[in-house]
Amino acid sequence: MSAAVTFQEYLDSISKLSNDADPTLETAHTAAIKDAANQLAELGPVTAESLTSWVEDHPSTSFVLGLTLGMSQERLKNTIRSLYGTTSIAARARTDAAELVARLDSEFDLIRLLNKQLVTDYTFGDILAARAGGRARAINASATGRGIEDIIEEIVADLGLPFETRTRFVGKRGRNAPADLVIPNMAEAVIAIAAKGFDSTGSKLTDAPREIQEMAEVRLPKQFIGAVVDGMGWLSRKADLQRLYHMWDSDEIDGLYTLSSMDRFRADIAEQAKLRGFKVKE
Repeated sequence: MSAAVTFQEYLDSISKLSNDADPTLETAHTAAIKDAANQLAELGPVTAESLTSWVEDHPSTSFVLGLTLGMSQERLKNTIRSLYGTTSIAARARTDAAELVARLDSEFDLIRLLNKQLVTDYTFGDILAARAGGRARAINASATGRGIEDIIEEIVADLGLPFETRTRFVGKRGRNAPADLVIPNMAEAVIAIAAKGFDSTGSKLTDAPREIQEMAEVRLPKQFIGAVVDGMGWLSRKADLQRLYHMWDSDEIDGLYTLSSMDRFRADIAEQAKLRGFKVKE
């Protein structure tokens, strides 16, 4: 799949991922959290039944239940993994919302804590205390490198596809390479994606092109290799971006995306999964 856009068009789509300088600046993520909070407040005293109905209607924002429990994004993912064998609370919400609510309530006292917080008046001191903890990163999370991973994971989960994250995949002659997401698993990967988002330079950004090159070198003909690359840090590494673009244009990798092209990413993953025999949710 050669390049769908010119290099300049790709370069122009690179965006700033974080807004750390102004913690009051609203992002799409914080807006979604506020909308979810308002919806939960409208439930009145929350019951298992009303919360289940809300989760069924809003699986993609069910992650706010973790925020209610004071969990960071990473802790929520680890908790869901330990309970269900997947890191996606949205996927579990779509499968069995009632069981998810019941489990979180029995394990973490979800409904009592939710009702308590809905009627509590918070001071500025409470806000600062929350920002001082790891929870602030989850509440105010913007699309950093890990945030990009979360976005592509959500897309793949929404398509109903099996996947593993932050792993490696096996390619030709038994060699393996790093990947941030693989479908369906490390040993049998037919789709492997790198997620590399950086707003600043550093060792991780330096390693990113090498890792994507490694993915291209071990790929099997049956494997679709893609990379989601975004963030202002890349603008100081235009030579690396040019190399990644050339890899895409010369079919060394099959797709190169930024956050502004997630619709194309979703369509490509759905198409490639179907071609490889997977059932895809439309």
